[in-house]
Amino acid sequence: MDPESTGQHPAASRAVASAQTKLLVSLGAAIVGGAIAALAGPLRNAALIGWDILAFVYGGWVWFTVWPFDPASTQAHATREDPNRDLADLLMLCAAIASLIAVGMALFGSASGNARYGQAALAVVSVFLSWTLLQTVFTLKYARLYYSDTPGGIDFKDPEAPDYHDFAYLAVTIGMTFQVSDTDIQSKQVRRAVLRHASLSFPLVAVIIATTINLVAGLAK
Repeated sequence: MDPESTGQHPAASRAVASAQTKLLVSLGAAIVGGAIAALAGPLRNAALIGWDILAFVYGGWVWFTVWPFDPASTQAHATREDPNRDLADLLMLCAAIASLIAVGMALFGSASGNARYGQAALAVVSVFLSWTLLQTVFTLKYARLYYSDTPGGIDFKDPEAPDYHDFAYLAVTIGMTFQVSDTDIQSKQVRRAVLRHASLSFPLVAVIIATTINLVAGLAK
């Protein structure tokens, strides 16, 4: 059947894995990787390594899928029916925040010498991946909010319809500065999402900075 006859853009009509499939595959990779890490080293590091694998596989899969999309493909993908998408997003956000606990365990563990620096470096990577995954989830969220029902709610100051690059720009800006820059928020739903996004990003950024300072200070001794 011709994709255009179904109202879908050709680029978005190709086989796209559901959020549930991405989550299950990422979880499987995390379990395997974490188990190998547990056999090879400290258990507290295995949890972080497993999380890193999950975040990397899930986030990488998402961006590999959506990065080539033009505005029409972005709209088709953002409005695609996927009943497990919100659940997957919620689980990812909860896991990203929970990863901070694992980071604390790694930083305040009993390791000493070079092992301590290795744990600190692992903690920095883990929190950065958590932060990156958070921006990924909210990039998809802003696209869904923008294209749901009557498109709008975010003014990108551009006559061309936005694609995922534009929503990533918005998400990363909020994730780094906790505010919007040259985009105007014109919807209560989007405004609430921005509030949640900034509130979740702040502790992750704070931990990244604190952990990096701790690592650099340790190496300078």
